[in-house]
Amino acid sequence: MSDLPVIAIRFALYADLMVLAGLTAFSLYAPTGEERRKGMLPLPVAAVALAVLGLVLSALGMLVLVAAMTGSSLFAVDRETLLSIVEETPIGAAWIVRMVAAGSAVAFSLSLGRLPKTGRVGLLLSASLAIATLVWTGHAGATEGWPGAVHRVSDIVHMLAASIWIGGIAAFGWLLFQPLARQSNSSLITVHRALEQFSRVGTVSIALIVATGILNGLILFGLPGPDRMLASPYGRLLLAKLGLFVVMLMLAAANRWRLTPALGAAIDPSDAAAAVGGLRRSLLAEAMAALAILGLVAWLGTLEPPGR
Repeated sequence: MSDLPVIAIRFALYADLMVLAGLTAFSLYAPTGEERRKGMLPLPVAAVALAVLGLVLSALGMLVLVAAMTGSSLFAVDRETLLSIVEETPIGAAWIVRMVAAGSAVAFSLSLGRLPKTGRVGLLLSASLAIATLVWTGHAGATEGWPGAVHRVSDIVHMLAASIWIGGIAAFGWLLFQPLARQSNSSLITVHRALEQFSRVGTVSIALIVATGILNGLILFGLPGPDRMLASPYGRLLLAKLGLFVVMLMLAAANRWRLTPALGAAIDPSDAAAAVGGLRRSLLAEAMAALAILGLVAWLGTLEPPGR
């Protein structure tokens, strides 16, 4: 069976859970209490949809993975083989935890209207746990001994930090792509303040992404030279991922140091069209780069890294 279904499910699951965790985190650190009460973000609706989708994708992902491992079609997966993988392997144990976490995320997302603070915290913890279990489906899950433990912790931090960044992009996509005619001075002031708040949180996230990315690479394949990296499909895809990450860094820097101050200086909607337009274009480019990176990550998980 082709690796394409596995890659597609991994990509969809990464994107879904990371947006869910990142949006939920954004709703806790970016808006004020009053802004949360007024519904700055449509989190309850988005959270239910993303949590349910995450549960479905996780269930489907195990079937696709077993089909790929056994070389059978998705509709011919043997029940005994499926149960043996679920019950007897680390991947199966991680999947059980992920399904429980995804189910909890659905429950917490449904409680957001009645218990907004508890629901948000529970949803963030559930989504984060579900993301953490994805480590066991990649190279970190196969690394043995104490380097494996370090690799898994580092990979979890890497993915959670990336979730903060991706969730912020999704949140500002919602806030900034509303028709400008419907945005008042107060809503633009809210967006500007949230951008400044996100820039501080995002800086920490980027630092963690860089640090854990370097550590993961050192554990996985040491310090290979450019020739060795370019000689393998894994190395070429990894270099493409790093290139896209640099593009995202440049866009984030432009948002932080040029576009966000420009919005603050032109806060009246009649004057803010150019500033909002610049932010929209930058966010769209960031989102496209982030999705491309997630696609490469999903693909990289199916390839062998270059040896030491």
